[in-house]
Amino acid sequence: MTENYTALYEQHKKAGASFTDFGGWQMPLKYSSELVEHHAVRNAAGLFDLSHMGEVWVTGPDAAAFLDYALAGRLSAVALGKAKYSLICNADGGIIDDLITYRRADDKFLVVPNAGNAKVVAEALQERSANFDVTVEDASAGTSLIAVQGPAAEAILLQLVPAGQHALVTELKYYAAVEVEIGGQELLLARTGYTGEDGFEIYVPNVDAPALWNALLEAGEGAGLVPAGLAARDSLRLEAGMPLYGNELSRHVNPYTAGLGPVVSLAKEGDFVGRDALAALKAAGVGSTIGQKLVGLKGTGRRAARAHYPVLKDGGLVGEVTSGQPSPTLGYPVAMAYVDVEFASPGTTVDVDLRGKPERFEVVELPFYKRQK
Repeated sequence: MTENYTALYEQHKKAGASFTDFGGWQMPLKYSSELVEHHAVRNAAGLFDLSHMGEVWVTGPDAAAFLDYALAGRLSAVALGKAKYSLICNADGGIIDDLITYRRADDKFLVVPNAGNAKVVAEALQERSANFDVTVEDASAGTSLIAVQGPAAEAILLQLVPAGQHALVTELKYYAAVEVEIGGQELLLARTGYTGEDGFEIYVPNVDAPALWNALLEAGEGAGLVPAGLAARDSLRLEAGMPLYGNELSRHVNPYTAGLGPVVSLAKEGDFVGRDALAALKAAGVGSTIGQKLVGLKGTGRRAARAHYPVLKDGGLVGEVTSGQPSPTLGYPVAMAYVDVEFASPGTTVDVDLRGKPERFEVVELPFYKRQK
């Protein structure tokens, strides 16, 4: 696989990051300690390089109608300045990717797919646009994305935004975006994230990314801000019960099994890719009365479940773990797993086969962790 490097690679090297391949990108796994970085995000703030994510602009008179057709959600209902979590599915209902779409104008949307899927999503959108008056532009290669996550994120950001624009930041709602001036230029600021904490994501041209990264580090120095890598990002998102593509989501998984049925809008007008298959899956009770369902598992002991470990009930196979590790915040092992629906109710006890030794877990509601507002 080709190795890609973000515009911040040199910053990460100077900070002593250890790297890992993620979706074909060389990304910082951790800088000092993933536990330190995890706790910093929960208690102060963490700075993440998310430049491996994709950015696809959809513009034109038919932009809203096109996205209603291309994605499972009703994007035409998204208000100007707001964002929506959605899915792009195959004709058979399998999930190509989960993504966030921002409405920047009546006829202008920004679609943000995951790292390894960015090119695939851009190509799928291009193919699906044939009968619509829209332009699909993949801007991923020239765009960096930096996230500040944690309780101190807003205060840190306010140090870099002109006083006259502070209200734009403080009044920005979750899953919304606004243009603000940072470092003398207008940048897109979104109040979104993947950690379970308050936080922001900033879209910036590659050439300006290092200066913004350094400015944020300097602004957050007195607030406990630390650069954070993929290891902390993974433990944070697991505690927050957020699915990861390639673990919980794939083309072999449908939205109903994944607990994402509400993301699918079968009520919207017109056809959309996967509608017939998704309608049939819902009518059959997939994810509710038949098949499997994504659940949270809370360990009753100290040993953690890991991805692909079998889930057992009375010695019989009833599912498989998709993600699992000890929770740094909660102090016990947590995991997400697909289990047969008859064993998916909260309070049900199951065993996870930890390399030949069964360990007791309890099915619980997701998320495991919810921040105090």
